[in-house]
Amino acid sequence: MAPVEHDALAVREQLFHERVRECIICALLFASLYILCHFIVTHFKKQTDFAAVHDDEDAAVNRIALGMCTFTLAVALGAVLLLPFSIISNEVLLSFPHNYYIQWLNGSLIHGLWNLVFLFSNMSLVFLMPFAYFFTESEGFAGSKKGIMARVYETSVVLLLLTLLVLGMVWVASAIVGNNAASRQSLYDLWEYYLPYLYSCISLFGVLLLLLCTPFGLSTMFTVTGKLLVKPRLLEDLDEQLSCTRFEEAAVSRRIASGKASCWLNLNVGLLREQLLAIQSKRRKLELRHRASPWQRNLGYPLAMLGLLALTGISVLIVCFHVLELLLDDAAMPRGIQDAPLGQVSFSIFGTFGAALQVILIFYLMLSSVVGFYSSPLFTRLLPEKQDTPLTKIIGNCVSLLVLSSALPVFSRTLGITRFDLLGDFGRFNWLGNFYIVFLYNMGFAALTTLCLVKKVTWAVQEELLRAFGLHKLPLPVPRSRPLGERC
Repeated sequence: MAPVEHDALAVREQLFHERVRECIICALLFASLYILCHFIVTHFKKQTDFAAVHDDEDAAVNRIALGMCTFTLAVALGAVLLLPFSIISNEVLLSFPHNYYIQWLNGSLIHGLWNLVFLFSNMSLVFLMPFAYFFTESEGFAGSKKGIMARVYETSVVLLLLTLLVLGMVWVASAIVGNNAASRQSLYDLWEYYLPYLYSCISLFGVLLLLLCTPFGLSTMFTVTGKLLVKPRLLEDLDEQLSCTRFEEAAVSRRIASGKASCWLNLNVGLLREQLLAIQSKRRKLELRHRASPWQRNLGYPLAMLGLLALTGISVLIVCFHVLELLLDDAAMPRGIQDAPLGQVSFSIFGTFGAALQVILIFYLMLSSVVGFYSSPLFTRLLPEKQDTPLTKIIGNCVSLLVLSSALPVFSRTLGITRFDLLGDFGRFNWLGNFYIVFLYNMGFAALTTLCLVKKVTWAVQEELLRAFGLHKLPLPVPRSRPLGERC
């Protein structure tokens, strides 16, 4: 064999082995995520929906829909880990550029993961989740033979009609936005115009949802942390408060159990019982704080609040700095690239420390957006319950989490949290090149987050000062119902 042919064969063999290795790594990563998400979904699903005691057909339909939900949740978790995994991989390659055992961690693998997450997220959002919902609600066409295939036929027809409806709406919207010959000509191209336009609309909706949920979630996390941890109090004697609360509880209990025939007692037994429950709740909270160690009471809560305050403040500062960059440099705009230059330069000016901070901020913003989503009045009904969540609510949760997580890379790059450019089709969204949308988005996030932060911290400090000096016990002034000079 000639040397040239031998070299070409060696190159093809190397490319083949690299492709097989990437497929194996992607399969192992997705299998791990799928197993983890299966335990999560089975932890919340309602057991009666999946019991095969009454109807084997319904149980099989529910199991198929459950598998689709697990797949969608695994894709959502993969979208959350996508950007942190890419940033960490770049820093590892920078730290160990010639290590033989990490040569598999290359730009081709990262680019493949981005493409797979984009493909699976859109497939789950456009096809799997609507199919799972219609599949569980279907019964088969009238007059047809009952069975799973009858439900499949009905679901396929309904999904086809829904697809035609969505494509028609996209066609009308695109015709309104771009009324020229080139735009009208592109309306007949499904793969190059319809689907990217539809993906842009979905991504824009997800990024706007993240913008609204994240500041609200940051405020909620401060409140939840204050409830879960034991808060230190200034100028207070826990022993005295606990003793007074126990005496008050005993007095109210004796008043209820005495059974004296008094007009006041007979008319207010219900009010006394409510008062007793409130006193007992207060006593349990005081006992919990009394049992807490001084380190837990005086160090745990301040450190947790300072950590939340620092992460939120750093996020706002990064976004404000990114706003200045947008005004001065066009390179600060989010953009997409087709090749991932990993291992060449760090994506943070602070090196490894900055990259680690970026990963922490990405997870923190995602957690706050999920907390804000489930705390908002519009979506609080979607909050899953342990072993008591019906299948339709599981489908709604999977769709919501997929929309939030698939928009996280675009969200992080648009705000300037990271300098890692969007790979694959994530950078093809039409609105990413619009300066006004990106600029107003950054300004909105900075303004909303700063407002929530200042409001939450100011109210917390004011409440603690009022409680410390006992001013919260003062009676509120009663407004006068008539002027001073007017007689009764």
